Amino acid sequence: MTEKEIIDITNRVFEEDFEIPAEKLLPEARIFEDLGLDSLDIVDLVVALQKSFKVRIQDDEKVRSIRTLQDIYNFIGDKRKETGL
Repeated sequence: MTEKEIIDITNRVFEEDFEIPAEKLLPEARIFEDLGLDSLDIVDLVVALQKSFKVRIQDDEKVRSIRTLQDIYNFIGDKRKETGL
């Protein structure tokens, strides 16, 4: 899976599940401050990303350091490499 595919799928999750306009979905967009998600939304986000990418997202240090969309793109890319997908 290419980086562009990861970005497209991740952005689609934000658009469809959280009704965030595409023009707000910039790599530097901060998940809480710019996109308006709250702690309850994060649970839904994790579920949606796990389904979309067929990866398991666990509560670890990498997850807690995610702040921007670019952080999510990088995290998903790394997870897919770890699992060989």
